[in-house]
Amino acid sequence: MEERPETELISIPATPRAVTPEIQTPSGQRSPRLQGKSSTAWTPTSFISPRFLSPIGTPMKRVLINMKGYLEEVGHLTKLNPQDAWLPITESRNGNAHYAAFHNLNAGIGFQALVLPVAFSFLGWSWGILSLTIAYCWQLYTLWILVQLHEAVPGKRYNRYVELAEAAFGERLGLWLALFPTIYLSAGTGTALILIGGETMKLFFQIVCGPLCSSNPLTTIEWYLVFTSLCIVLSQLPNLNSIAGLSLIGAVTAITYCTMVWVLSISQQRPPAISYEPLSLPSFTSSAFSVMNALGIVAFAFRGHNLALEIQATMPSTFKHPAHVPMWKGAKVAYLFIAMCLFPVAIGGFWAYGNLMPSGGILNALFAFHSQDIPRGLLAITFLLVVFNCLSSFQIYSMPVFDSFEASYTSRTNRPCSIWVRSGFRVFYGFINFFLGIALPFLSSIAGLLGGLTLPVTFAYPCFMWVLIKKPTKYSFNWYFNWILGWLGIAFSLAFSIGGIWSMVNSGLKLKFFKPI
Repeated sequence: MEERPETELISIPATPRAVTPEIQTPSGQRSPRLQGKSSTAWTPTSFISPRFLSPIGTPMKRVLINMKGYLEEVGHLTKLNPQDAWLPITESRNGNAHYAAFHNLNAGIGFQALVLPVAFSFLGWSWGILSLTIAYCWQLYTLWILVQLHEAVPGKRYNRYVELAEAAFGERLGLWLALFPTIYLSAGTGTALILIGGETMKLFFQIVCGPLCSSNPLTTIEWYLVFTSLCIVLSQLPNLNSIAGLSLIGAVTAITYCTMVWVLSISQQRPPAISYEPLSLPSFTSSAFSVMNALGIVAFAFRGHNLALEIQATMPSTFKHPAHVPMWKGAKVAYLFIAMCLFPVAIGGFWAYGNLMPSGGILNALFAFHSQDIPRGLLAITFLLVVFNCLSSFQIYSMPVFDSFEASYTSRTNRPCSIWVRSGFRVFYGFINFFLGIALPFLSSIAGLLGGLTLPVTFAYPCFMWVLIKKPTKYSFNWYFNWILGWLGIAFSLAFSIGGIWSMVNSGLKLKFFKPI
């Protein structure tokens, strides 16, 4: 993949007045003027101070002071690749901390939270809470690394995860290491969302209408098709910033239904014969593989780092106002809410159902054990919120794939995609996910495999990238810490993948996410 060096588009003033650079994109959007106090840190223009300029005449002093302000606003100049202005990730540069929070929430929380109690049924209380806490802190650290490495090299922004991997590991090795897991994560998540969205729409229809609505209700595959069609319609929004509203909807609905699910679960009477002992299997090997698969489910709950650099790339960046500041503000808020959702769902769900938790997760358990106890309206609202969240999450996880399609087209033709070409790519991708969902309707049984294969993207690669790009002092604490975390992540990835494969084979490829009992 060709490296795409990047800069902000700036407008050079005709007079020596300090101006704020702004970004013009093909869609006509401009980045907002950045406000803020002047930095007190040393900059290359710090020597241009009133005391230093006092012997100089007033006209020259005014010119140099204005030049100082201009240089501080512009920051460092980099080479511009015009192709970046044609692609969905980098087409619009008017992002801010609010957009970062919306996108990170939409990418970081969703259906994967509903499967966490399944992992607890194999791990038990102590190991379940401990593994979830360690995974949360670990991925928060690697997210901070990615945010800092976005502009680690002066004069360049790494707008995509693959670009940063190429810079750290070399062009060819970085491409092989990062391209497969990131594309696999985006496509696998898209397929899983179609399965979950279609199944949930079917359950919503059954709850609201019952048997009186139609004597010939839609089949599950037909519901998958309905959900896919809705995803394709929404995917026509042009770029990552244009779906900020959808990300807000996805974030709000995810927080709402996660809260509703665990509150409704713990408010009902627990099933009889409930136990909190980890599920025991006939052999030690089976138990070990099940534990590895459960840890893979925990790791899968924190997918989303493959979008961190892409989200940060939608923000304007100057010397005084680098993009990592609003990105990290938004990410901190987002992951605070994520913790407020993941931990209660995992702990509350396991408390409510124990080792009776179905393989589909807490929403499946709620429908199976309490569909007659909870008002139909509450159940229907919960399922409808899941549908909205799946529709929103599909858009943000598909954006890197759309970007790859359009990057290949624009590099060959040297012109931007027309609206028909762009729409064709997105329709094609939507139906590819649909057909994968029909062929592989068992993604709940391979949640551990998904977590294992994509674990390096979140837990391992950022640590290696930090060492290779930032080059901390050899044998220092920072050097040891990141190397150890990185190799632990690779080891866990292999172990969790093996556990996921065992679970997939052992299940007979028959499990589904929301299969009513």
